[in-house]
Amino acid sequence: MSMSKVGNQTSSQDPQAVNSRVFVGNLNTFQVVKTDVEKIFQKYGRIAGISMHKGYAFIQFTCPFDARSACLGEDGKSLCGQVLDVNMVSEPKAHVTKGKATKRQQEKGEV
Repeated sequence: MSMSKVGNQTSSQDPQAVNSRVFVGNLNTFQVVKTDVEKIFQKYGRIAGISMHKGYAFIQFTCPFDARSACLGEDGKSLCGQVLDVNMVSEPKAHVTKGKATKRQQEKGEV
């Protein structure tokens, strides 16, 4: 079992940190663990922290550009049978109903 080198801190109120924080919603936390999230998102840049919660996670990147790249790259992708809702913490999405999420998948050619 490998231990993650990434910390748990994602709650800094520093404006630079807030603009580098990503929300990952609709996360199957019964099957997905912190190291899985780290493996998926580390390709976008250096991660300062990941905090896991029931059904969602926050990822703190060291750079706002990396955080935005992660949102663009992972939003709408499927993980363990659930479509991820990935966005910048500083720019929350309007509530999306299941029908809209399915339509978004169809538009992306994923269904």
